[in-house]
Order: sequence, then C-alpha cells, then structure tokens
Amino acid sequence: QVQLVESGGGAVQAGGSLRLSCVASGYNVSTYCMGWFRQAPGKDREGVAVIDTVGHTKYAESVQGRFTISKDNAANTLYLQMNRLKPEDTAVYYCARHRLTVCVTWEEEDVYGYWGQGTQVTVSS
Repeated sequence: QVQLVESGGGAVQAGGSLRLSCVASGYNVSTYCMGWFRQAPGKDREGVAVIDTVGHTKYAESVQGRFTISKDNAANTLYLQMNRLKPEDTAVYYCARHRLTVCVTWEEEDVYGYWGQGTQVTVSS
C-alpha cells in the first residue's frame, strides 16, 4: 500500500536551514505530482511547494526564493530544502501525493490522495 514517511524536522534559529525528506513506498514518486504542505498552530493547512513528474515546480509566495522542492526517483524520496528560515515557518510539515501526474489546483488539499504523518519544524527568533 502507499505510504509516505517524513523526516528531517527539528528546532533551528531564524536564518538557519533544514532539509525535509519524504520516503515513499507502494509506488514511485516519478509517477505523480508531489507536494509539501504545512500547518501552524491555530491555522489551516497550506500548500508550500509542489513538483510534477517532469520536475516543474511551484511555490507559495511566502517561501518563494527560500525553499526548494526536489525529488530523487531512484531513492523514491521527495525533499524540501528550507533556507533563511523565519519564525513564521514554524509548523508541522506534510508531504502528499496528488491524485494526478499534473499539479492542477495544487494548493487544495482535496486533490491529494495520500499524506504523511508530518514532521515538526520550529524556528526561534
């Protein structure tokens, strides 16, 4: 069955970096659009970044230029490199598999069929 397992979260100071990983099983990350979401305390879950089957990417405006989404098809792993972190980046980060190969309406949760359990990122000022 399909499983997504995130890792790499932690506590860092503002300006620091983290790299999140999401290992997929039950299918290959090369065959679906894949995304990262996050949910801060008291807020709705929001889309952070997405990558399609040919490597095209999209980002939320709040992370554009600081975060980079990538994937390693051989390792069946999705990544999120987060640089110049800010306290407002504090959230639980989730990876998700889109229902399609193309990343249509990528910021809507309903278009994703599978989710990881999440990994906590805490950025202190």
